[in-house]
Amino acid sequence: MTEASIAWMLVSTAFVLLMTPALGFFYGGLVRSRNVLNTMMMSFVALGVVGLGWAMLGYSLAFGSGSRVLGDLSFIALDGVDLEANGEIPHLLFMAFQGTFAIITAALISGAIIGRMRFSSYAVFITLWGILIYAPLVHWVWGGGWLADLGALDFAGGTVVHVNAGVAAVVTVWVLGSRSDYGRQALLPHNVPFTLLGAGLLWLGWFGFNGGSALASNTSAVLAFTNTMFAPMATIVVWMLLDHFRTGKVTAVGLATAIVVGLVAITPAAGFVSPLGAIALGGIAAAPSYFALVYRARTSLDDSLDVFAAHGVGGISGALLTGVLAQESWNGATDGLLFGNPEQLGYQAVAVLAAIAFSGIGTLAILKAMALVMPLRATQTEEAQGLDVTQHGEQAYTTGEGAILVPPSELFPADADVPSLAPAEGHS
Repeated sequence: MTEASIAWMLVSTAFVLLMTPALGFFYGGLVRSRNVLNTMMMSFVALGVVGLGWAMLGYSLAFGSGSRVLGDLSFIALDGVDLEANGEIPHLLFMAFQGTFAIITAALISGAIIGRMRFSSYAVFITLWGILIYAPLVHWVWGGGWLADLGALDFAGGTVVHVNAGVAAVVTVWVLGSRSDYGRQALLPHNVPFTLLGAGLLWLGWFGFNGGSALASNTSAVLAFTNTMFAPMATIVVWMLLDHFRTGKVTAVGLATAIVVGLVAITPAAGFVSPLGAIALGGIAAAPSYFALVYRARTSLDDSLDVFAAHGVGGISGALLTGVLAQESWNGATDGLLFGNPEQLGYQAVAVLAAIAFSGIGTLAILKAMALVMPLRATQTEEAQGLDVTQHGEQAYTTGEGAILVPPSELFPADADVPSLAPAEGHS
């Protein structure tokens, strides 16, 4: 162990943990004001339930020795996770760093189901999902599992985090259905500056996400850090050009989305491609996500904040482009298709397909099992009132001196007329 590596990984862990509140702001700004607290809470609650699930069981399933498919229970409840060395850092710090990944991955799903899932059901769902879906996929890729043996590359989570969350988001939308007013009225962002703030904080946190995935203070961390800086820059430029030529305008929401797409795309490749490769990857990855977002808006799929277009498609693009642009002279490991190793692209495709299949089937199984014992979706009346009041007894914005802090049943007795808490259309 070295003090420099420990210091860098402590900072990186804090940066990645910051990404979950940042995601809350990114998502929160994109929804209507009557759902902003609920939306942000869906990120914040992951800090508790997913984090504890990781410590108690998820970490052991991900990094226990076990088999090529699943870790064993050797680290259950952090048994044996101590201050002894795990590479360049203490084992305890490695576990904490990986735990921040579990938290943000589960929280990503929330953006697809804004405004319609019961908060208690969501909390149960992401707890189970983090243990039963996220942890096994981590084992496959980073815990000595079969995808690692195959030779698939995923530096910081293209398949493990983004393809996984993107597919789970689509499945959850399919199970829950669309919002009651989807397709019948404009569902406008209520606070775009929140979204820009969230995007900026996510970019900051991503330096720990990717740079910290080197698990040491070394040249691999430098490469990942630099690539995390430049890839989204290229995505921003290409996204702005696409926006300009398609609509004649460049939107703030589009720019914020471009930042996230660029960060998602470089994640699996951050420590494997050159800086010029990162710029190329960021620019290329803009187009699939951009047109996936445009196409989704014309369909009946109510992926509220386009989680699949940004994370699913962005993760797939990044994972496959890693197999094209990986360069041994920079990563010391292997080349990709562009540098004479076409097999690497095949390994990347297998990893993508495996993540899609496992996440899709597993997420569906969890939701169907939950539906047998508890309701998943809020009622139409609750949706109309807004989930801030009906799920939390609070409002983000009030005209009086403070938030409503009493139970919804007291605010709206069963025999009373229910007032609309929604803002006038066009001013959400």
